[in-house]
Amino acid sequence: MDVIQRIAQELSVNSKQVSAAVALLDEGATVPFISRYRKEVTGGLDDTQLRQLEERLGYLRELNERRKTILDSISSQDKLTPELEKAIKEAETKTLLEDLYLPYKPKRRTKAQIAREAGLEPLADALLNDRSLVPDEIATTYIDEEKGVPDIAAALDGARQIIMERISENAELLAELRERVWQKGFIHAAVITGKEQTAEKFKDYFDYQEAINKIPSHRALALFRGRNEDLLSLTLKPGAEEKDEHALCAQFVAKHLDIKDTAKPADAWFAETARFAWKIKLFTRIDLDLKLRLREAAELEAIRVFGSNLKDLLLAAPAGPKATMGLDPGIRTGVKVAIVDPTGKVLATDTIYPHPPRKQWDESMLTLAKLIQKHNVALVSIGNGTASRETDQLVADIIKQYSDLKFTKITVSEAGASVYSASELAAKEFPDLDVSLRGAVSIARRLQDPLAELVKIDPKSIGVGQYQHDVNQFQLAKGLDVVVEDCVNAVGVDVNTASVSLLKQVSGLSASVSENIVAFRDENGPFLNRKQLKKVPRLGDKAYEQAAGFLRVMNGDNPLDASAVHPEAYPVVEAIITSTGKSIRDLIGQSGFIRTLNPANYTNEHFGLPTVTDILLELEKPGRDPRPEFKSVEFKAGIEKISDLKPGMRLDGVVTNVANFGAFVDIGVHQDGLIHISHLSDTFIKDPRDAVKTGDMVKVKVLEVDIARKRISLSMKSDAVVPETKQDRTNQKTVNKPKEQAPAQNLMANAFAKALKK
Repeated sequence: MDVIQRIAQELSVNSKQVSAAVALLDEGATVPFISRYRKEVTGGLDDTQLRQLEERLGYLRELNERRKTILDSISSQDKLTPELEKAIKEAETKTLLEDLYLPYKPKRRTKAQIAREAGLEPLADALLNDRSLVPDEIATTYIDEEKGVPDIAAALDGARQIIMERISENAELLAELRERVWQKGFIHAAVITGKEQTAEKFKDYFDYQEAINKIPSHRALALFRGRNEDLLSLTLKPGAEEKDEHALCAQFVAKHLDIKDTAKPADAWFAETARFAWKIKLFTRIDLDLKLRLREAAELEAIRVFGSNLKDLLLAAPAGPKATMGLDPGIRTGVKVAIVDPTGKVLATDTIYPHPPRKQWDESMLTLAKLIQKHNVALVSIGNGTASRETDQLVADIIKQYSDLKFTKITVSEAGASVYSASELAAKEFPDLDVSLRGAVSIARRLQDPLAELVKIDPKSIGVGQYQHDVNQFQLAKGLDVVVEDCVNAVGVDVNTASVSLLKQVSGLSASVSENIVAFRDENGPFLNRKQLKKVPRLGDKAYEQAAGFLRVMNGDNPLDASAVHPEAYPVVEAIITSTGKSIRDLIGQSGFIRTLNPANYTNEHFGLPTVTDILLELEKPGRDPRPEFKSVEFKAGIEKISDLKPGMRLDGVVTNVANFGAFVDIGVHQDGLIHISHLSDTFIKDPRDAVKTGDMVKVKVLEVDIARKRISLSMKSDAVVPETKQDRTNQKTVNKPKEQAPAQNLMANAFAKALKK
């Protein structure tokens, strides 16, 4: 089956759709462009299908390249049989391909190779072909001290090495045993003796065992991290009963060698050979393969989770073009202040010292109040790092004391702000601004438009990943770049305000072309229409075709330039204008009227029903933003430190990260709490993202607080019950404790007192 057919089958679409998409990708078209503006060509393949297609296309092409290399290599050795050639051509995975190539792959000098050089291969063949031979007797004819075979034991050992190597290089046997162990095997983790204290963070894995094919990605990556830090040992067991399963696998190998209990002289020797082949050769290889398989699967899942969280963060609701004050909290070094106008331009910066040791609370309030009034600030964006809640209280006091100032305060994640501040990009953008103040600018801007600001930061520094430093960094970067590209193109970019960082994520635009766009804009003023883009140096016809639909020219010559309608489709809009008798300005936004139009009336040989339907939807709400409406969360007053928390409290919070095992939530105490997946919903869910996503505002209940380990357990379940603590159980026992039987002397004293009363 060729590449096109295989992908078509996997995606459950027809081959023509796949062929068309592959042709477009090979021509340099991007996935966002194809999914949005080439629906007729691909038969409506969406962006998810196209991403899967692109990934599989790369894999299968690499597979075919490797297949060709292997065929050429074996052919050059004159060992390519028709059966082997057929097996190689039909191999569907890289693993199977490498299994088939293993016997013919150039390798270092092995024990088996040494045995062959000593002339022992005929002995191995003789024993394999005739089990009635007595191994010790036939081996005597192969003793040759000059060749390094001094005795019978050496001769038989050499023959055994040759047979073991053949067994270990049998692709079919290896695949069957590998899958058997994957289905039945267990990973056992143990702390390395003497490192219990150092390995405290891996305490849950000091004596841990789980079926290898059931280990979730986060646990797998934790186990591998512990091993890489030389704190944990990881052992693969072929089954629950390790000894029994090793014996069964050895029997499986023996069966492959056609060893039967027939009491033939060579059978016992072959049974031992099968056991050695399994334990020394096959299981050693399978151990490496399956741990690699587990790690790769865990890394792919971690990258997927990271990508999902990044997408939610990038597509978070923008507060909009409003004058904004950014506050980057600090204690000893002070709170850094930056004010930006509605377009993100820096208007003023300052540093205040409201917290210890200076404690200039009133002076800081006055400074901020004057700045807010002077620049008509509508939003105050507070970073959520050290001294965040104290700074939040400072701003709250300004709201109380200066009631004439009308603004809203919001706490935002400052993850990555320090990385951006010290970056070459920030230095280029703010050459005269101190590094510490650049972070405050970033905090202000990311409230105005998270997407436009966060694209300037390496996605790995944004802090929404799961074991991000433990995964393949190339694959991670590639996966995250795809997410950023999709998000930027889904929203669209204002060509007159966008930074180079944002522009270079637009379909078809490189970093150098993006720099040229900004330089052209700086020199000639704002773009008045999309056509002007063609005057930008190095922005050729192909780049214009790819990018134009995603670039917006607001308040320009042509209202369509502010929409997602591609310039190539403007003739369709002109046909609609002609048939309706309405001008473009009268047509745009008239939802009721536009819905009365029949898309089929405006199709032609170039633009089919999907494109015309998209155009009409865009005319209803031109340049519509797919991001949600902006909302903010108010943390509960008086709850500023983890020690302020008590089980049973109900609080508002914002989801900062979603992992496979649950979601992390910022509740305003400088330490995110965890909602385990079992506490995310009243109903059963398999994926935490079915209940929440990064950036969601949620109401939670505090279940447990471990101050020493800085762990907070939260719940979103309506009937969540706070678990009893040890102290609760002790108190309960005291309350319900039965009255102790009075000692004998007390009973006698009471009886005596009663007698006196009588």
